[in-house]
Amino acid sequence: MSGFPRIEVYKGKIRNNCKRTVELCKGYGIEVMAVTKGFCAYPEIAKCLVEGGATALADSRMANIKKLQHFDVDKVLLRIPMLSELDDVVEYADMVLVSEMETVKALGRKAVQRGTVQRVMAMVDIGDLREGFWLDDIIPAFGEMLEIKGIEVAGLGTNLSCYGGVIPRCENLSALVDYAKEIEKRYGVSLEMISGGNSSSMHLVFDGGIPEGINNLRIGEAILLGRETVLGIERENYHNDAFVLKAEIVEVKEKPSIPIGDIGRDAFGNVPVFTDRGVRKRAIIAVGKQDIQPDTLVPYDKDIIILGGSSDHTILDISDCNKDYGVGDVLAFDLTYGGMLGGMTSPYVEKVFLE
Repeated sequence: MSGFPRIEVYKGKIRNNCKRTVELCKGYGIEVMAVTKGFCAYPEIAKCLVEGGATALADSRMANIKKLQHFDVDKVLLRIPMLSELDDVVEYADMVLVSEMETVKALGRKAVQRGTVQRVMAMVDIGDLREGFWLDDIIPAFGEMLEIKGIEVAGLGTNLSCYGGVIPRCENLSALVDYAKEIEKRYGVSLEMISGGNSSSMHLVFDGGIPEGINNLRIGEAILLGRETVLGIERENYHNDAFVLKAEIVEVKEKPSIPIGDIGRDAFGNVPVFTDRGVRKRAIIAVGKQDIQPDTLVPYDKDIIILGGSSDHTILDISDCNKDYGVGDVLAFDLTYGGMLGGMTSPYVEKVFLE
């Protein structure tokens, strides 16, 4: 028996979700770039995405891009690169997202020095206020990038919902397509790729509203957790339980629901607020905020109430549970995207790969 806490990863469910996503997107002429950052680019899972039909693997960390070199698909750096990592970018990334002309010029110089050409995707900020050239700035910027030696501009991309929460709609993604058409007309080029965002754009694919011209999406959560991210809807024929956290109970006691004494700041600098439920039966599991934030856990036992946690412990109210839990019992939890990200990144959470 493996140790705890651990995340059990069901590879067949991820493979199925990827195949389903690729099939849906193919019907609209869209290729899927599968995002690996949610699971720290573990090759055991990345292999499922390639087997599921993803045409590229994308990650925000160069350390993860390096893990993926043996896969025979393009490796794409999602996060706009730091100047200090450009040597690694030109060596390991087949494509990189860019939004700063200084960075593109430096990439070009690095590529020329290596005798290669670096493919880039020019990011356009269409309202979410994260990375990207601002609106009409992209047209002159694109023209400038075409003149930089060592650079091939493969296309345009955008990101929505991650920072500003802006929902991808036909209207704002159509604006990206319009910029692409204007660029092609003005500069006499044909763009290989118009990337319409991440899993938050999948609701447009599910509902048939993705604008014509979008031919690439960068998909992580919809594949890994089986849901699109705008409405959080779990879609038909998708698995939403491919990542399961299991943690062991280390204490069970009846205690008051409000601490005794003056309340100050907790270990993380916050002043906690408590609800008085009287004396309750509480359990502590051996996993904490250093591993996974408590509010990203979804108990299999729906009668469990997650009260909170500290660095190393998560505290549960088990008073209403039908099962009489005791020390040594193991509890199972589904994970939100944040929970999966934290747990798969934590060296203290064991990973078990199952078919």
